[in-house]
Amino acid sequence: MLKTLLAATAIASASWAALPAFAEDADTVVAKVNGEDITLGQLIAMRQGLDEEAVQGLPDTAVWDLMLDQMIRQTAVAQVAAKDISKRDEIGLEIERRAYLAGSALEKVAGAEPTEAELKAAYDQVFGGEAAPKVEYNAAHILVKTKEEAEAIEKQLNEGGDFGAIAAEKSTDPGSGPNKGDLGWFQPEQMVQPFADAVKALKKDEISAPIETQFGWHVIKLIDQRDVTPPKLDEVKDQLVIQIRRDKVQAEIEKRLAEAKVEKTEGLSPDLLKKTDLLGE
Repeated sequence: MLKTLLAATAIASASWAALPAFAEDADTVVAKVNGEDITLGQLIAMRQGLDEEAVQGLPDTAVWDLMLDQMIRQTAVAQVAAKDISKRDEIGLEIERRAYLAGSALEKVAGAEPTEAELKAAYDQVFGGEAAPKVEYNAAHILVKTKEEAEAIEKQLNEGGDFGAIAAEKSTDPGSGPNKGDLGWFQPEQMVQPFADAVKALKKDEISAPIETQFGWHVIKLIDQRDVTPPKLDEVKDQLVIQIRRDKVQAEIEKRLAEAKVEKTEGLSPDLLKKTDLLGE
């Protein structure tokens, strides 16, 4: 009996080995719809774009069947639309093409794992090094357009005016004005230099003379300050990786833009955006 089983197994193995190998590549046809090929490469690309949660727990055969069915349905419908391509369709396809190619190029830039040197440089830029404690400030300000307005507010405060009430009434800063001018906690490097220098020179509850920045004229009150010990690099590594990748993407965009020859057509009115009839039906 054992010999019979071994012989049968040998025969089956030999028969399987004798089958011709199927050399799959990206162009391997997995289905046809009215003669149009659906390829293995298309399915692989589609699989890469799937949300993992959507297929979690499904066997590979089920995922294959679902994707192939979706691709067949999509192809059948697209073939009908392709017979009557409108101007809007042509433009939409071109926008999608550009977006895809740009996204693909930037994905390659962002995909590279940051080096230890890049992480250290990013950390030092944000926190100034692991050994250096930093000072955070909590300040409020009143922002106005002219020096004369700022001086009048300074005088009003020196005569006992309520800083928060004046800020809520007169500050042109939409973020802090309604909150009595309070800017919350920040580090000096987060602010423009004249403002940061003025804050660092103040004592608690002291009010500055008018300070000019590119945003206008400020009257500043220091509410409080505190020493902050920066986190260890390993504690913020994930955030730094995100920031490095974001910076690389932005640098790549700026580089490509600088290399490009851009010619804008002058004299066109923004009202042209409303002429949707130019796209046809």
